[in-house]
Amino acid sequence: MLKDKTALLLVNVGTPNNPSVQAVRRYLFQFLNDPRVIDLPWLARKILVNLIIVPFRAPKSAKLYQRLWTDEGSPLLTNTLRLQEKLQKSLDSQADVFVGMRYQEPSIRKAAESIKEGGYTRLIVLPMFPQYASSTSGTASQAVMEEIGKWNTIPHVHFINQFYNHPAFVDAFTQRIAAYQPNTYDFVLFSYHGLPNNHNDKSHPGIPSAQCECEKAMPPHGQFCYKAACYETTRLLVEKLNLQGDKFTTAFQSRLSNNWMQPFTDKTLNMLAQKGIKRLLVVAPSFTADCLETTDEIGHEYKNEFMAAGGEQLTLVESLNDSDPWVDALKQILASHL
Repeated sequence: MLKDKTALLLVNVGTPNNPSVQAVRRYLFQFLNDPRVIDLPWLARKILVNLIIVPFRAPKSAKLYQRLWTDEGSPLLTNTLRLQEKLQKSLDSQADVFVGMRYQEPSIRKAAESIKEGGYTRLIVLPMFPQYASSTSGTASQAVMEEIGKWNTIPHVHFINQFYNHPAFVDAFTQRIAAYQPNTYDFVLFSYHGLPNNHNDKSHPGIPSAQCECEKAMPPHGQFCYKAACYETTRLLVEKLNLQGDKFTTAFQSRLSNNWMQPFTDKTLNMLAQKGIKRLLVVAPSFTADCLETTDEIGHEYKNEFMAAGGEQLTLVESLNDSDPWVDALKQILASHL
């Protein structure tokens, strides 16, 4: 082990290696068989995922990825790799930056092997999810621990499990939104990736998430409550942007059933259009890199739904991706650990 040598591992959810049905099937198989994603008993999860969900969903998802794919590849991966390059240049010799995807390539295992071979004394693990959830930050951290737990010599390891309320993150996303002049729109919708209700209930046992009033204020038990963190993220951004209370709302997208966090983004879009909202700005602060759920789900599917319901314009705020304010924000988030 070398003295004072730090590795920084950026972890994101992952992406199929290509937009073919076979590659998407492999991705979904690995993703949905994660017990932190679908928390059913082993046999029930295997039957549901391998015999029902993946066979029917893979062809449909492949078409979406084909629509999303660029000449460079998957936007999630290309955005993350560009961020890695810029952050490495900005950090210089303070740390060596690695990228690992929770599912598929470049894998956490390969990143961990490179870190092990480099003889680092310190490892900082940063899942790229602003708000903690077991199915995102939790599973990313677990996967890293499973790899480094096999090493003979384990370096000092620090996990940054969430950063939604870090001033630097809030400032970076505020700059992103402000560039779209939100006050010129009729309404602003903050859309977060949804979770099954039972996932959120587990974050504060004894207080069902449906009975929690975290949409009004951060509760004492809300430190690792995903729902509470999402609403708090909206409040922090709204305060910086000086948006009026009747000009914005929060909703949750990408649901697989009705037993997920509400209100649902698609239903909210339709409701806003029916109320006469014509120009809508959509912000997705649970994502730090544009991907299928932002570029396609919001920017294509939801946009078409909004227009069909009577809206005239839906504009998606680009995610942080590899922007200079995001690179600067990451340096501040990491500062106390370097």
